[in-house]
Amino acid sequence: MKITICGSSAFKEKMIEYKKLLADLGHEAIVHPDYEAFINGDKQEIWNQVINGEHAEAKKAQGYIKWYYDAICNSDGILVLNFDKKGIKNYIGGNVLMEIGYAHVHDKKIFLLNPIPEEVSYADEIKATYDVVLNGDLNNIKL
Repeated sequence: MKITICGSSAFKEKMIEYKKLLADLGHEAIVHPDYEAFINGDKQEIWNQVINGEHAEAKKAQGYIKWYYDAICNSDGILVLNFDKKGIKNYIGGNVLMEIGYAHVHDKKIFLLNPIPEEVSYADEIKATYDVVLNGDLNNIKL
């Protein structure tokens, strides 16, 4: 299965880790190449924008939102890496909510690594669109 990995930029190391884990299970995992670059110490001027409060500018200039839309349209599904962030258990932010919406309207499978965050105002929208909560077990990914 071809799976686009979605999650907060703060989880960039986890995205690369889960890309390898999915590959080990026979899946083709898609992660924006800039995340691998950031981890390798490349493209730091862009990463500095992300962490210094210019994230929207970086998203726009680099075309990240459109890139993810295209990646999702060309995948069988998405894996949402929703770990704890900002004091919110299983955090899903605005950008990932949009990516869940893209996957939903294009009939792509939506896998959440962990349960839905209950502290967010858009929990109902997530509940209305996801397919499977994996509870941390990638072996539960099935088309």
